[in-house]
Amino acid sequence: MTTDRIPAVFERLDERFDGIRGDSELRILFDDGRWLEGPAYSPQGRFLLFSDIPNDRVLRYDEVSGRVDVWASPAGFANGRTVDTQGRFVECQHGYRRVVRREHDGSTSVLADAYGGLPLNSPNDVVARSDGSVWFTDPSYGILTEYEGHRSEEHIGSRNVYRWAVESGAVDASLTAVVDILTQPNGLAFSPDERLLYVSDSELRTITVFDVDGDGLRDERPFASSDAGYDGLRLDDQGRVWAATGEGIHVYDPDGTLLGLLRLPEIAANLEFGGPQRNTLYITATTRLYAIRVTVEGAKRL
Repeated sequence: MTTDRIPAVFERLDERFDGIRGDSELRILFDDGRWLEGPAYSPQGRFLLFSDIPNDRVLRYDEVSGRVDVWASPAGFANGRTVDTQGRFVECQHGYRRVVRREHDGSTSVLADAYGGLPLNSPNDVVARSDGSVWFTDPSYGILTEYEGHRSEEHIGSRNVYRWAVESGAVDASLTAVVDILTQPNGLAFSPDERLLYVSDSELRTITVFDVDGDGLRDERPFASSDAGYDGLRLDDQGRVWAATGEGIHVYDPDGTLLGLLRLPEIAANLEFGGPQRNTLYITATTRLYAIRVTVEGAKRL
């Protein structure tokens, strides 16, 4: 555990960023990672799980004690994760090329590991919708080298965004490709009302927004682009998009305007709103896990 701190540098680019501030310092909660990713917060347990992908481990930060411990190792080269409406962690695993759910009894359920009978590429990031469906991105990063998974070939021929769900009255879950037009889909997040889905493409350095239409998506359109690139995404309760980038955290108005940013000395991979009031911003950035209390709250679950 570390208690180091660095100055918090908020940079205003639009007057609508004036109300977004926070502590004067960022706390460094952990500083011994290779490439940290996948922060997800449990409100019931008041802890955060996050991944150290190349070291093949999942770490657990306890918000009450301040301790960071190894939660799982080996961990299937786990990457992104989320918490569903029942408080269960849903996790993407590069090494096993699958999406799993951690059940309350400690068991693991495999939600998806193939599409059309072919292995997935390397599921990267995941979100859970209030209807019980699980949506995830499947780029190729985990199979390109031995650094974040296992080198392998692509079988499906595209890098998609998928929707997994057990439909009403069905016995088995179905997996549907809802986006197949992106180069390397990475982070994704729903708007607070779940009417929009934002997806980052880390190779094209863009964020695309889609209208959610029942079980699928329609009317894709550009939302933002930046030379700093994009990784993980989160939304606050005002519908603003918070994006992890090479510069730190970019904050966008729902109309796509870049309002400002929180600069970091490392490349930011992902972020999560946590704490009892949903106003502690956790950031995984290369080797470190940062935390800062901010003046906005993360989006509420429906």
